[in-house]
Amino acid sequence: MVRSIKNPKKAKRKNKGSKKGDGSSSSSIPSMPAKVWQPGVDKLEEGEELQCDPSAYNSLHAFHIGWPCLSFDIVRDTLGLVRAEFPHTVYFVAGTQAEKASWNSLGIFKVSNISGKKREPVPTKPGDDDSNMDSEDSDSDEDSDDEELGASGAPILQLRKVAHEGCVNRIRAMTQNPHICASWGDTGHVQVWDFSSHLNALAESESEVSQGPSNQAPLFKFGHKDEGFALDWSPLVTGRLLSGDCKNNIHLWEPTSVATWTVDTTPYIGHIASVEDLQWSPTEPDVFASCSVDGNIAIWDIRLGKSPAASFKAHNADVNVISWNRLASCMLASGSDDGTFSIRDLRLLKEGDAVVAHFEYHKHPITSIEWSPHEASTLAVSSSDNQLTIWDLSLENDEEEEAEFKAKTKEEVNAPKDLPPQLLFVHQGQKDLKELHWHSQIPGMIVSTAADGYNILMPSNIQTTLPSDGA
Repeated sequence: MVRSIKNPKKAKRKNKGSKKGDGSSSSSIPSMPAKVWQPGVDKLEEGEELQCDPSAYNSLHAFHIGWPCLSFDIVRDTLGLVRAEFPHTVYFVAGTQAEKASWNSLGIFKVSNISGKKREPVPTKPGDDDSNMDSEDSDSDEDSDDEELGASGAPILQLRKVAHEGCVNRIRAMTQNPHICASWGDTGHVQVWDFSSHLNALAESESEVSQGPSNQAPLFKFGHKDEGFALDWSPLVTGRLLSGDCKNNIHLWEPTSVATWTVDTTPYIGHIASVEDLQWSPTEPDVFASCSVDGNIAIWDIRLGKSPAASFKAHNADVNVISWNRLASCMLASGSDDGTFSIRDLRLLKEGDAVVAHFEYHKHPITSIEWSPHEASTLAVSSSDNQLTIWDLSLENDEEEEAEFKAKTKEEVNAPKDLPPQLLFVHQGQKDLKELHWHSQIPGMIVSTAADGYNILMPSNIQTTLPSDGA
């Protein structure tokens, strides 16, 4: 149930020398030789700090929009369905967690000139993979890549604000009409907004358009009996929305026009505690899933009434987040307050145990979980332990390959024995991680929000998501 940012402070700009992801330091004091830090094995001694290795990323940038944001969403744009070339441009919507209720706002922003290392398409011939990886990860290529791509200078952040009553618990952009967004406020209200004028202004400008919050009125507003965090637009039925609150009520919104909704005042009730997250099925327009502080996950069919079609114990603690795999619709991922996350094959529910994978890597609450929109076996997880991890469930431990690697390098690989082979990447450096999202149009890009701002990251070992030119 770890959700809100308590006693937030406004973000302060850092000196260039101490920016996250730079891998640089303004200190002139000689330091000890760098070594790889192993999560779950090594401990930081007093005075020690972790430094980012830029070669581990194709791109890594940090930014903030003022007050901390508990929730954000990536806005689908018209710049291309699959984009591989730097520099990149991305659009977001976000909500603040300000110190005073009247200081809160919704942010509509654009980050352009996102630079990084050039990535090659997926090799078409066996054996090409190693050579491509070598050329991309070498330090000598890094500067020439940026120069080649014309991505000089820092990313450009452009921001527009809309006043919002109270803190924003969650915000989601509609899949089909991304200028339409829904926000969950700690006042107990869910509001729907039209941000088309702001997005159009950002698209037409390359310069700073930051402004004070405008007093724009929402298209629609509905009051729950309590505040909540669960919110999801249907990917199949345009305008259909679900909202769930801390009083265990789930309400269905049906669109009656482009700008109006009918909200069913009789809630769906199947949990005995707060509804934490909601997810529509990616293939069945009338089916959705919910998770709760009661430790259960419920599957619903709105054609069958207001009770769950199925309900099961998912974790031994609060279930904070769920994610329905859009590329393999039988797979549902869930993250818990005890730090564990599980993958279930929904086809096995009738047989009892549907768990196909269960991980206990994180030791603090899971705050966000999301399947990759480009790789059916890949998902990303964030936790209160300040780690964002990326997992590939198709990976298995290969002892022969590991022995061969040790022989070649003539080094002892002191990886922890219980480190799962499916763990693909560990990203750190943010404090109090809250939410992450993959970019559906830029393969390999993840954006995360935390108490100290945002990170845009593209790990260099996620290479299999770029199609070849002939694809």
